[in-house]
Parts: sequence; structure tokens; C-alpha cells
Amino acid sequence: MTRIVTRALSAPARGLSALYGRRALRRWTHLVLGGALSMPYYLVGSIVLVSMGTEIGGPAFLGPPHVLALLAGLPLAAVTALFPPTRPLSVTAVRALCGIGDGDGTELADGPARGGAARGRTAVWFTLHLAVGAVTSGMTLAVVPFASVVLLLPVVPGLRTGPLGELYRDGGAWALVLSPLAGAAMLLLLAGCVALAGALLARAAPALLGPAPADRLAEAERRAADLAVRGRLARELHDSVGHALSAVTLQAVAARKVLDTDPGFVREALAAIEETTRRTVGELDAVLGVLRDTGERGTTAPAPTLETDLDGLLRRTRAGGALLDTTLDPGPHGFGALPPQVSREAYRIVQEALSNALRHAGAGVRVDLTVTVADGNLDITAHNPLPRPADTASRPGGGHGLRGIADRARLLGGRTESGAREDRWLLRVRLPLRAPR
Repeated sequence: MTRIVTRALSAPARGLSALYGRRALRRWTHLVLGGALSMPYYLVGSIVLVSMGTEIGGPAFLGPPHVLALLAGLPLAAVTALFPPTRPLSVTAVRALCGIGDGDGTELADGPARGGAARGRTAVWFTLHLAVGAVTSGMTLAVVPFASVVLLLPVVPGLRTGPLGELYRDGGAWALVLSPLAGAAMLLLLAGCVALAGALLARAAPALLGPAPADRLAEAERRAADLAVRGRLARELHDSVGHALSAVTLQAVAARKVLDTDPGFVREALAAIEETTRRTVGELDAVLGVLRDTGERGTTAPAPTLETDLDGLLRRTRAGGALLDTTLDPGPHGFGALPPQVSREAYRIVQEALSNALRHAGAGVRVDLTVTVADGNLDITAHNPLPRPADTASRPGGGHGLRGIADRARLLGGRTESGAREDRWLLRVRLPLRAPR
């Protein structure tokens, strides 16, 4: 019994919420906004009608002349809706006031309309919003004051001396009894009409303001670009931080083994650790600055290149216990003449090649490194012994470094070759100095 009574009482409450609830009032505000936006076009339409000899008078938005003035101004509204800011502003208003496209699973387009079809749908939406908003705003301005007066007629004697006094005198007591009901009925009818208009606009919004194929393509391209940036940042972090951790670990291990017998080597290893960590912190700050996109990129450390950083990389690798046999032939103009992007990517490739040798073959590994510039190409070759099964310093790799090297070479139009050759591991990379056509 209690449940039945509760349901009976909650039904009117749900009905009032549909008419005067938060969502209904927000949609009402959206319609009033459309009415306000329609005023300039209504005035233009009025000027056109007056110039044609049509008289416009009486309360605004009431009577055929005012409707004709509004209709005469709507074509101009459709034309102005073709401008790019119209759709972003309309979508923002719909999301904020209509509750559409804001976590409800309904998709609305972002950004200006692309293509004639999308612009046409935006123009239809804008015109419809202004037309329906103008009508509902006019109804609100006319019905709310009148219904309020009728509602308060029995309790405010001063209202009976106005234009409604004749209704009071003709109807007598029945007029006082029925006028509150009539006023409430008018307010409910107005709220129902506005709620219906708001619901129809909300239903039409996804169809008229939803993304077109061009919008979906642009969004897919944006996501692909974002994924490419994230992939590049991941490679930078893997190459710089991964190399630093491997180098520091091996340098510390080598220093610990000769701590009591070779203080000079220990001092050199500690200095290399300090230099490696300081440089890696600068590179990490640069990568995180790009990731944060805070505009601080100009204050972060520049990306390392072959010209400025290769010698330091080789020195730090030797301090970690590796035996490097290097052949460097930068050509007649030196590594400084290389294209900046090629020089940066080549440095990362050399860094990853040395890091792989240290990780997998362990301390004391002999690495033969060749970096030469000839015939319009930059060639990098690194080979070292394969890791021994009993070598505790080595660890199995996941292949991320080789994939990163291949990705860097492919972006520059180059190619890579890697794999075991008898008892040695070989890596060859060729980077063209000119961008591929």
C-alpha cells in the first residue's frame, strides 16, 4: 500500500520535473538565447517589411506582421551561419544547456564545419534555433505576465481595477475561483510547449551538429599525429634514459671491482657517472618539456648531435669498461655539415647500438664502431661478440631498441640491417643526407 501511494505521489513530481526541472530550465534558457540572437535579424526583416509598406505595431512577436518580419530575417541568419565560428559556438551552447554530447554517448562535432554539407546542416540548425527560440521567447514574454496576473487576481485587489476588472465584474465569484486555475493552466501549458520545443531541438542537435566524414577524418589524423609524437617521445626516453641506466650500472660495477686496486679508474668511472646522469637529466627535462607543451622548450637542453656529443658518448662508454675500436670519417666538411635531423637521429642510433652491446654482452665487451660519410649517405656499423650464456652482466632484450633504430632510419628514408653473424652481432644503418623525394 505504501509503495502504491509513493508511486502515486512521485508521478506528479516527475511530471513537474520534466517541465520545471534543471534540464528543462537549461533548455528553456537555450531557447531564450536563440530568441535573443534572432533580434538583429527580426529588426532587419522589419525594415524590409516597412520599406515594402507593411505596418508593424503592437506587442513584439505577436500577430502576423511580427511573424513575417522574423521570417524575412531568417534567410540572413542562414547566410551568417555559414561562417566558421557558428558551429563551435552552437556546439558549446548545446553541450552546456541542452545536455547533449556531454558524456551521454551522443557525439557532436568540434571545430568549424568542413565541406558544403556540414555547413548546410549548421545553417539549418542555427536558423531553426533562432526561429524556435524567437517563438518561445515571445510566448514567455506574453504568457508569463498575463498568467501571473490571472493567478493573483483573487488575492491582489488592485489587479481587479485594470483591464481584467471586466472579467471580474462579469464573472463575479466564479471568476475569482477559476482565475488561479486558469493562470496555473496557462503556465503549465507554456512550460509544456517550451519543454517540447527544447526536446525537439535536443533531438535534432546530433543530426545537424554531428561530425561529418571530413570531421572524423580530421580527428583520426589528429590522433595519428598525437600517437606519432608519443612514439617519438617514447623512443627518446628509451634511448637516453635506457642508455644512461645501462652505462651507469656498468660503470658502478666496474668501479666496485677495482675499488681497492685502481683508484684512478674509480675516479674516472665516478666522473663518468656524474656526467652521464647530469646530461640525462637535461635530456629528460627536454623530453618532458615537449610532453607538457608548456612553452618552455626554449629553456631546455638541446638535442644531442654527432658533432657536439659523440666524443662524450664514446668517453663515457669507455669509462663503463667497454673496449671501443672506432673509425670516424665525417667527410671533408665534418659532422657539423650534416643536416640537423640526420645528426640527431644518428647520435641516438649510435647511442642505442652501444647501449645494446653493454646490456647484452656485458662489461669488457669489445665494440667495433664505424661512422662514415660518403656518397651522400651516413653509414653506421657496430659489431660486437654475442653474449655468453654464463655472462651475468647480460640480460635478454625485448627488441625495443632495434625497433627504435629501424623507426628512426625509416623516418629519414634510410634502412637497417641487424642480426647474428657467426659469433658476432652486427648492426648496419644507412641514412641518406637528402630527404627522399
